[in-house]
Amino acid sequence: MAHPFLRKLRFGARLTPEDEAVLTSIIEPARPVRQREDVAEEGVQPNALPLIVDGWACRYSTLANGQRQIISLFIPGDLCEPFGMLPRFMDHSVATLTPVLMSPVRVERLKSAVISSPRIDEALWWDLLVSTAIDREHLVSLGRRTATERLGHLFCELHLRLDMVGLVEGMSYEMPITQADLGDLLGLSMVHVNRSLQELRRTGLMSLRGRRLTINNLDGLRELSYFDEGYLHPEGANG
Repeated sequence: MAHPFLRKLRFGARLTPEDEAVLTSIIEPARPVRQREDVAEEGVQPNALPLIVDGWACRYSTLANGQRQIISLFIPGDLCEPFGMLPRFMDHSVATLTPVLMSPVRVERLKSAVISSPRIDEALWWDLLVSTAIDREHLVSLGRRTATERLGHLFCELHLRLDMVGLVEGMSYEMPITQADLGDLLGLSMVHVNRSLQELRRTGLMSLRGRRLTINNLDGLRELSYFDEGYLHPEGANG
């Protein structure tokens, strides 16, 4: 199976074998990172972009009172700082939510890859477009969707994102993060998360057993949560 980073970028441009060889060459060997560990800290100047090879991570900010807001979820194939958004200093932190395999991608090598091929350039700008669109849709959920709709929308989004990198089996995928993580992402208390999960189960649209989520009626779940996949641009290079 191809590297998840390459699988995802294939949606953004018609990469040639030579393009994929260049991208593979800039991905440094993966290293394991323990669960609940910071891999990039607020206020620190990054010299490499963390690339998730396996496991889940997040971008987050912490208030002075200790409350955490998860801003973004990262799954295999995701750069934790998309190309085109290379801050001099981090204004947030990046942490693992599960055990993770992470490869650093040096900024200067990424820039050289972009110069080497217009298709790599196109694919990485597509990745930035999707990343920023996900963040915008997250704001819509926080501001206008109910708790149940937020969860349903997230599950639909993750289904498509994970499918793009080959991590969906039929209509099910691993859901390794906790209810507390879901609450920090969706701006909900654990009580609201639990109630909303129960409500979704009662509809029969989805089920969650252990750490595996199954969508029983994708169209129904999309309708319930006002999910439109257009912001994820899954048509990519074929659109």
